[in-house]
Amino acid sequence: MMEGDERRKKILGILHEESAPVSGTGLARMLGVSRQVIVQDIALLRATDKNILSTNKGYLLFDAGQGMGRKRRAFKVKHQDEEILDELNTIVDFGGKVRDVVVEHGIYGQISADLIINSRADAEAFVKKVEEYKTKPLNDLTHGVHFHTVEADSEEILDRIGKELEKKGYLINEKKCVILALD
Repeated sequence: MMEGDERRKKILGILHEESAPVSGTGLARMLGVSRQVIVQDIALLRATDKNILSTNKGYLLFDAGQGMGRKRRAFKVKHQDEEILDELNTIVDFGGKVRDVVVEHGIYGQISADLIINSRADAEAFVKKVEEYKTKPLNDLTHGVHFHTVEADSEEILDRIGKELEKKGYLINEKKCVILALD
């Protein structure tokens, strides 16, 4: 059995090589340990300033240089649970990538979760997981109101996404969307 430091180096190596998220179960199987050991290792790596995202599909090593030159915009939206797939598909169909979901809760403040949805397949997998786990989406805490940080190659693409979300009745206050330039 390998030592903890060696195992954590291997975890970083695996995440560095993979462009898609790797599940905790998958990492555990590759390294011959339990998923709980992987969860603890990830926590230790994060404590040493390793930027590891935990998504609904697994762990992903976030490279600060990944989004260079790309534009980001936070869209404030509202919809019913049965419209989640349509909302996510609208964003990816128009060239966007959904980074996260954020809600502003009256008691708990800002709550966010990384989604990393880049395609229709990712969107379908997310919705299927919500159904399989018989859970409620995060936006249920705020009666459907939430934000998505969307990344795209240009402001024009983000504008088209905003217009389509508005056309479908999902967008709230497009004029107040925050634009972030990635340097």
